[in-house]
Amino acid sequence: MTDLTAADATLAPAKPATKPARPYFSSGPCAKPPGWSPDKLACQSLGRSHRSKLGKTRLQYCIDLMRELLRLPDTHRIGIVPGSDTGAFEMAMWTMLGARPVTTLAWESFGEGWVTDAVKQLKLDPTVLRADYGQIPDLTAVDWSNDVLFTWNGTTSGARVPNGDWIAADREGLSFADATSAVFAYDLPWDKIDVATFSWQKVLGGEGAHGVLILGPRAVERLETYTPAWPLPKVFRLVSKGKLAEGVFKGETINTPSMLAVEDAIFALEWGKGLGGAEGLIARSDANAAALDKIVAERDWLGHLAEDPAIRSRTSVCLTVEGADADFIKKFAGLLEKEGAAYDVAGYRDAPAGLRIWCGATVDTADIEALGPWLDWAYATAKAG
Repeated sequence: MTDLTAADATLAPAKPATKPARPYFSSGPCAKPPGWSPDKLACQSLGRSHRSKLGKTRLQYCIDLMRELLRLPDTHRIGIVPGSDTGAFEMAMWTMLGARPVTTLAWESFGEGWVTDAVKQLKLDPTVLRADYGQIPDLTAVDWSNDVLFTWNGTTSGARVPNGDWIAADREGLSFADATSAVFAYDLPWDKIDVATFSWQKVLGGEGAHGVLILGPRAVERLETYTPAWPLPKVFRLVSKGKLAEGVFKGETINTPSMLAVEDAIFALEWGKGLGGAEGLIARSDANAAALDKIVAERDWLGHLAEDPAIRSRTSVCLTVEGADADFIKKFAGLLEKEGAAYDVAGYRDAPAGLRIWCGATVDTADIEALGPWLDWAYATAKAG
């Protein structure tokens, strides 16, 4: 643990009088939407086959809501697939890569995971562009004659791409965007994205285990004209007799989905629609991030891991804590959890020691604001102890 000076070891202040009403700041699974409770989920599809008329109707309704809230053009298909965001992204990699050279961008742990898949599993010898946590690679160095894999918003580093301007409109390769902590929080340029993946457990506050795969027309063309050299597991197969398995994108999932998780996602999507759709969800995330920025600006011991605001996440915000190591952060986060003031705010295990505060749409801005005094209390208490 960091050796603190005697001057640092001040007495802890009194505990703040007000706690966040919902102290759920985990970066996945994230806070449920305000007003959520299990008894509010529609239950008519539970205990029914996902292949029944009712099951297919609810799955299609979920897909239709996602399309509406994401403002996704009709040119793009949406499928519910197994394995959360990881399963969706690996499904895309295994079925489409190998047709041309590959570039992978990595500036946090999940991007590094896609590098490992490309190098060790698919043995593609990709061009790898890396950056440290809190930064992103030089996007002008990307060769768009290649297929390009990247995370839109680095959940474990708090750094994101600033926009889609760096993605070539006349690209020869496909753009693969792991957008799991970006969808519903940023206005994504779908004309620049050929493949996108996410899971309900992030900005929607849904349940885990299910992924969402979005395919643009160029990705569909790749699937129908290219056969990978390696065998594909059944749960990865998106083509039948040389044509896209359209049923996957009409509610006919590849394996049995949890209809309870589907109903939970529908609840979140209907909640988001009631806010005005994408604009309402984005506005809530922006307000939360702004409230946390104010907390950081007012404290000289707290900082942003992503120092450049242009590439700073507005969902998974990663913070530095002056003089802290992993043990100090564990104690810091433990104090907050014990008091019921904030849950799951320690940074990701592979990231530099610090805090990570989820600011997605399902968090209330008032709870972010109430968190500030508790951060002061926990910091002083951890130092004094």
